[in-house]
Amino acid sequence: MGTRNDLLLEGVVGSHAYGLDTPDSDTDYLGVYVEPTRTFLGLHPPTRDRGTRHGRDGADATYHEVGKAMGLVLSCNPTVTEILWLENYTVTTDFGVELVSLRSHFLAAERVRHAYFGYAMAQFRRMLHRRDTQGWQDPRLAKHARHLKRLLYQGYELYTTGVLPVRLPDPEPYFEFGRQMMSESGETAAKALIAEYERKFDTATTALPKRADEAPLEDFLQRVRRAHLDDRP
Repeated sequence: MGTRNDLLLEGVVGSHAYGLDTPDSDTDYLGVYVEPTRTFLGLHPPTRDRGTRHGRDGADATYHEVGKAMGLVLSCNPTVTEILWLENYTVTTDFGVELVSLRSHFLAAERVRHAYFGYAMAQFRRMLHRRDTQGWQDPRLAKHARHLKRLLYQGYELYTTGVLPVRLPDPEPYFEFGRQMMSESGETAAKALIAEYERKFDTATTALPKRADEAPLEDFLQRVRRAHLDDRP
């Protein structure tokens, strides 16, 4: 990803973080880095769509510039939000620790529901497409199914408790659901699970506010930018 000196935060995400890893699972890293503030002041400032880097010594790794990362967490994007809720980190800095401490300020009830349910439905559509094109014994179906069930569980827990459980308390039901997807009854089971969580969300009392609390987030980002004003690559 270029230099690692600009990292604020990094951790292992994906199947290893969820407890859903298998012998074939890769180790995935996610991180937040900071661009020198002076680069935003020139003719060709970094843009949000270019604020992502990939790669870590051959490993599968994604790093978002802090401004982009915070915008994605504000939208409650599940694949980025989890960086603030990991049990352990491979890289931390003072700003990284502070960013983690601000995690609850990003949350808003409807954004959480929409994002996690939306990502779960995307997994469901991938499953249907793979079943249609590859047959229902394709082993990739099991992975899609596990992540469908995980997203619904994590989203509901975050919505109702205000806490995101990255590591699942018991992975076996998720593996069993994955195996079920590789059977004729898989599509029916997935639809039933989605309907169940839709009912649960509809009847739940959320622990989250209607709107994110952006003031401390704005203050944090301004201080990060000032601290990195004179940084050189």
